[in-house]
Amino acid sequence: MLNLFSTTSKSLNRSLLAVGAIATLSALVSFTSTAKAQVPSLDELSDPSVLPESESPDSEDDLRPLSQTGSLLSVEGGERLMAEASRAVSNQNYDLAVEKLRESRQVFNQMSNFYQQLATSFSGIDNRVADSQRQLALDTAQMRDQATYQLALVHRAQGQPDLAVPLLVQIIQSQQPTRELGQNAYRQLFELGFVDAPYPRQSNEATSSAPASSLDN
Repeated sequence: MLNLFSTTSKSLNRSLLAVGAIATLSALVSFTSTAKAQVPSLDELSDPSVLPESESPDSEDDLRPLSQTGSLLSVEGGERLMAEASRAVSNQNYDLAVEKLRESRQVFNQMSNFYQQLATSFSGIDNRVADSQRQLALDTAQMRDQATYQLALVHRAQGQPDLAVPLLVQIIQSQQPTRELGQNAYRQLFELGFVDAPYPRQSNEATSSAPASSLDN
């Protein structure tokens, strides 16, 4: 009788162990299937249509790192530096204004160069991208020249015209004398006494660049 009970108990234990193993294996298979279903495939990762809304390039709220207001290498970052420089000028803290304007000028200059390099890279491959990058290069170059002009004005206010002259010449080279910012830069050179001929000339002044007739003729 005792042996029969012992044999029955051992059989029951083996049955329980088998049931437990089956249950554990079933749970493991279920978990693995669920985890596998949650991992996107390579094709899914490369498909923009399956990206989360915040990561989609067409998302209304652009959460890309360089699109955030705290980014320095961005138009917003450069404009923020110029605004800080403007406040420093209002407080007559010209040294701080010079520092902020130099940083802003560097940001816009780097961005313009990068956009121009991208435009060159895409030229003949995708003209839509190339034109977009070229326009961004022009826009940031304009902002760079504006920051440069403000920096020259601050140097003039500091009584350092020798530091303002090279900046003003750079603006004229970039903008050309026919544009408003280029004309303003040349006017500053004239007021500083670096150049003698005013520009633009008054309407009643001759604008021809032809040399005067020789008296010997």
